Amino acid sequence: MPLPTVTKPELMPGGDDSTFRSFIHNFLAFSARVDQCRSGFGERLGISGTAYTTLISIRHLAALGDVHVKAVADHLHLSGAFVTTVTNKLEIKGLIEKAAHPVDRRRLSLTVTARGAELLERLAPTQMQVNDVQFGCLSARDFQQLLDMVQRLVESSDRAISLQRYLAETNVQPISPGLRHPPTSKPRKARKA
Repeated sequence: MPLPTVTKPELMPGGDDSTFRSFIHNFLAFSARVDQCRSGFGERLGISGTAYTTLISIRHLAALGDVHVKAVADHLHLSGAFVTTVTNKLEIKGLIEKAAHPVDRRRLSLTVTARGAELLERLAPTQMQVNDVQFGCLSARDFQQLLDMVQRLVESSDRAISLQRYLAETNVQPISPGLRHPPTSKPRKARKA
């Protein structure tokens, strides 16, 4: 039997982590399907799934205040450089605009253009059908519970990522150096005498 991957009794019904492992595998399978739907929505707009996620995140974050690359990067847990690359592509396609921030000239404010908003509106009927099927198995009560759980999982996942980084930085020896960083050069053969 493999060593457990959790220790909290709440996550180990029956005293082992087999149910937890099953949950993780199902969650990964669900995440992959969410990603496929996201990519499909992006394709309908002529952009990648990541660009679609960035576009809808800009629109979502705009309701909360000023949107800039760092806000999007933090929201999606991506690097600022990667978000800059994606937003440049969205700008070229005319789906977002970048403008100098009114207070901090080092930042660029991001907004969805009228064309971007129109395309998202035209996509909405497709989204409705897909989302209704994907989440149709949930009752109103299930949905409220899931909403609460996902928000808590996002917050605890941020803490878990911080812990994982800390452990990686403080643990000098990787678990498997050969798998983590493959050698860049071949070892030298000993010379024959």
